[in-house]
Amino acid sequence: MKIYDGKFIIAGLVAFIGLATFPIWSNIGKASPLPEPKLDTPAIQQMEQKQCVLTRDEMRTGHMRLLDEWRIEVVRNGGRIYTATDGKIYEMSLQNECMRCHSNKTRFCDACHSYVGLPNSTPYCWTCHIAPREKD
Repeated sequence: MKIYDGKFIIAGLVAFIGLATFPIWSNIGKASPLPEPKLDTPAIQQMEQKQCVLTRDEMRTGHMRLLDEWRIEVVRNGGRIYTATDGKIYEMSLQNECMRCHSNKTRFCDACHSYVGLPNSTPYCWTCHIAPREKD
């Protein structure tokens, strides 16, 4: 079997595959630096024991699960009080509880959300809640 203009076809296929896979192989070994959420808000600095609702690792991996559970409890069941594993009581509220300490949304929330590739770095929290105004 003879392929007419085979060298041109093979060269075209190699060029196409090279261009199509360029974004993948050009970034091999290049990782974005991990974000470091800023915990320097006035509310956090005034705390004696800097502790969140859950442990640091649990909050990093499961904060959206916690917020979803809170939303269901507040909206559907009318509950407003969350008791943490250490017995401390919190109000189930993104704006009144979470954002009281983490008022630096762009340097705290958005830094991690954009790192993991959330579209526009905006989770759906802010479709109902008012995003906090930040002081420069």
